[in-house]
Amino acid sequence: MHGTIELTQESTELDSWQKAARERAYSLPLAEFDPGDPELFRTDSFWPYFDRLRREEPVHYCKDSMFGPYWSITKYNDIMDIETNHAVFSSAASLGGITIRDVPNDFRRESFIAMDQPRHSAQRKTVAPMFTPTHLDQLAINIRKRSTECLDNLPRNEVFDWVDRVSVELTTQMLAVLFDFPWEDRRKLTRWSDIATTLPGPGGLVATEEERQAELLGCAAYFADLWKDRINQPPKSDLLSMMAHSEATRDMDPKNFLGNLILLIVGGNDTTRNTLSGSIYALSKNPDQYSKLRDNPALIDSFVPEVIRWQTPLAHMRRTALEDIEFRGKQIKKGDKVVMWYVSGNRDEEMIERPYEFIIDRARPRTHISFGFGIHRCVGLRLAELQLKIIWEEILKRFDKIEVMGEPKRVYSSFVKGYETLPARIAN
Repeated sequence: MHGTIELTQESTELDSWQKAARERAYSLPLAEFDPGDPELFRTDSFWPYFDRLRREEPVHYCKDSMFGPYWSITKYNDIMDIETNHAVFSSAASLGGITIRDVPNDFRRESFIAMDQPRHSAQRKTVAPMFTPTHLDQLAINIRKRSTECLDNLPRNEVFDWVDRVSVELTTQMLAVLFDFPWEDRRKLTRWSDIATTLPGPGGLVATEEERQAELLGCAAYFADLWKDRINQPPKSDLLSMMAHSEATRDMDPKNFLGNLILLIVGGNDTTRNTLSGSIYALSKNPDQYSKLRDNPALIDSFVPEVIRWQTPLAHMRRTALEDIEFRGKQIKKGDKVVMWYVSGNRDEEMIERPYEFIIDRARPRTHISFGFGIHRCVGLRLAELQLKIIWEEILKRFDKIEVMGEPKRVYSSFVKGYETLPARIAN
């Protein structure tokens, strides 16, 4: 059954908001730019700031922000150069980690993404077998079964939250499978993922850093019980068993243990979740592209990487300079925070033709930097693509019309570029 996705809300108000955001971005002196302000991401008004930085000052220093001073790297090839210069730019948790927000000293936990060589590769290789072609073929059967069940249980002719009913549910189920996690408790994984990336504050998921840490320690305690069970059993093909039986990870200290758990939970949940929400939103904004997809479902193969580029589910990654270095004429000092803005690199006109357009049949759809680059490139990227591909194959088979009923509520974060809610309706 073919379908169309429509955005029913008038876009005039949105257009005027975007125009005002552009006027603000172009009237503000560059020296006052703080592109990492989470409010810009909550309101989806950060784009013109990065457009201007790419053209006028692609390596930019922000002297003062809620996260302290930091450098912004905004062009695709410059990001690639930072990503691959491990001798100068460190990912180490001990220096603050991989996000613009410094983790407080007492709570810094190593994970293989927040770790430099050679220990990084040893720990990463532990979980890599989960994502081999053979194992992905096995997971695909499970993904299709769960996708069909989820989609067939969606309500008809009533508005529901696509994020909760589809994006969160399917990615959380996948995460539970990867960990062989108790099924009835799987939404704990969603909660821990959200807690790990949220900014504490009044009205937020948690009010204080102490509350956040208490919940994360609860996550560690829960997994510690599962770990004891796995380490006393023969090796199995779930992530926890892989780590329990690997020389590189079986003797992790508690901080490293929780660090890797959080990495795998967030990496296996947030990114696919927000791209799945982004996919229905992107098609609602570009009905001509949905017509292409409806007429030729084989385009799913290029649609998936295009929506991953268009959405860019993690807005940035951060490094810390290990020494003074001149980069593109700017003097970066030892200890400086260097933020690689993937959202900006994915809109770089010099690398991507018509980057603001959503084009599902691009000639080179994998020219994007959403998964990072180099040794820290997302270990689960093929699984993320597989999930999106299968889910959309099943969506195209069964729905006549999905309407997006209004604008999404976006996450208050300049790290996770995501959606809290997205109202949708399936008509008969």
